[in-house]
Amino acid sequence: MPTSRRSISGKDKGTVRRDIFCNMKTIAITMDEDDLKRIDKVAASVEGVKNRSQFIRQAVRDYLARIEKTAEEEREREIFRRNRHRLHQQALALIKEQAKP
Repeated sequence: MPTSRRSISGKDKGTVRRDIFCNMKTIAITMDEDDLKRIDKVAASVEGVKNRSQFIRQAVRDYLARIEKTAEEEREREIFRRNRHRLHQQALALIKEQAKP
């Protein structure tokens, strides 16, 4: 199984597009035929999506970003939970200070 693929280099096309696929690996996944049909239908209607692979790569990136964001938000909620008493005390002190004439 190849670990990378090379695209047309910039000198051939007159641009600086080099090694677009150099960090990609080819994998095989099994999917339901109905899901593939849905992917193909949606991918065809999304501007900038050239093929099924590009659509799936972007979908995976979006899903990973969503999972990472959710995990970060949970870590932040836990920090607030652990420090809520101190934050409450600080907020009260700030309000008291701001209320002084």
